[in-house]
Amino acid sequence: MSSKKVLVVLESIDVNKSSGAKVNVALINNLITLDYEVTVLHYTRKDIQLKGAKCIAVRELKFNLNYFLSRCQRLFQRIIKLDLSKRLENSFGQSFTFFNDSKSIKSAINVYYKDHDLILTLSQGASFRPHYAMLSLPNLFKKWLAYVHDPYPFHLYPNPYNWSEPGYKKKIDFFRKVSEKAQYSAFPSLLLKEWMGSYYPNFLKTGIVIPHQHIETGINDQDFKLDYFNSEKFTLLHAGNLMKQRSPVNLIKGFKSFLDTNSEAETEVELMLIGPASYHKTVLEEYNNSIPQLYLRAQNVPFKEIQYLQKRVNVNIILESESEISPFLPGKFPHCVFANKAILAIGPKHSETERLLGEDYEFHAEAHEDKMIANKIEKLYNKWKANEDISLNRPDLEAYLSPSFLDSILKEKVFI
Repeated sequence: MSSKKVLVVLESIDVNKSSGAKVNVALINNLITLDYEVTVLHYTRKDIQLKGAKCIAVRELKFNLNYFLSRCQRLFQRIIKLDLSKRLENSFGQSFTFFNDSKSIKSAINVYYKDHDLILTLSQGASFRPHYAMLSLPNLFKKWLAYVHDPYPFHLYPNPYNWSEPGYKKKIDFFRKVSEKAQYSAFPSLLLKEWMGSYYPNFLKTGIVIPHQHIETGINDQDFKLDYFNSEKFTLLHAGNLMKQRSPVNLIKGFKSFLDTNSEAETEVELMLIGPASYHKTVLEEYNNSIPQLYLRAQNVPFKEIQYLQKRVNVNIILESESEISPFLPGKFPHCVFANKAILAIGPKHSETERLLGEDYEFHAEAHEDKMIANKIEKLYNKWKANEDISLNRPDLEAYLSPSFLDSILKEKVFI
């Protein structure tokens, strides 16, 4: 049987820019691994190639009303120093730039669609431009798989993400259409499918679960000489964006409590926090000055460097917000699984991370439980001191996050 042709439409394939781009590129790479014939339309605005795929950078359309209005808005705001975005989005639901970008993507789909067996639209951040573009191509609805990585719009996020964005009613109407028009929908987690299905019931009919995939960069010990990493120490790593709702304070309190009751560990352990943390800058700097064992690097770091660390530290931390539910599958989850190091999962019991790790997984604490966090760190440290194996060792999760599982889902649910 000849390989299936898949047209993937997304905004960015620059893996160093965001976690969304990383998980999207991982999915594309695994489609290529499975010998699908993959064409990628991306709006990265620069030439990036993925081995095994035909990658085409979508050109921005510049001779239309939306482009003109978007530039006029920018110029007007620059002159009068007044942001008009909220007012305009309340009226139209999206920005003029969003509309023009979506129109540019639609134009590219019309040009490069060549009777593909599947059109896969991928989202990123709070943007679903490829999905909006597809809504104006009704002749392609039966080929369309709409991937939804997070709740949309922000208004539908669970607490404590109490965001309410301009034009949210129109955004809800936009996504209702997506749920009704796309032949298939996909979500990285079962809980997210159920969460979104509670607002858009048709997702429960069309939805399948395609977990985030793993990117293997092929790095080795010779690739990096990191002066800030000491492989002889017991090291815990949190890599990723510390959003406003994802506070590291109780993690640090738990780490400090562990140090206070294990004085012999003071020269042997390190907690590394790597990634943007603008909302927590002040408190992190205070802790960084008072806890020598805390290493803080509050900035973006190249993905290869992060993956190098994830495979060489002793514990990878997945930190989520304090909430009753977390329907998200963190983008780092597959990388932590394949790093095969212990995972310290900090977040709600009712979460996709906990669902996958299982009820019996030992190293879990809720975000407010600093004493429990200290207890889990102590248990991991004592195992390390005793030369016990604290590897994750979860072949079941590796299989779930593998290309073969992706292939089986597509063949069972899409390419029937």
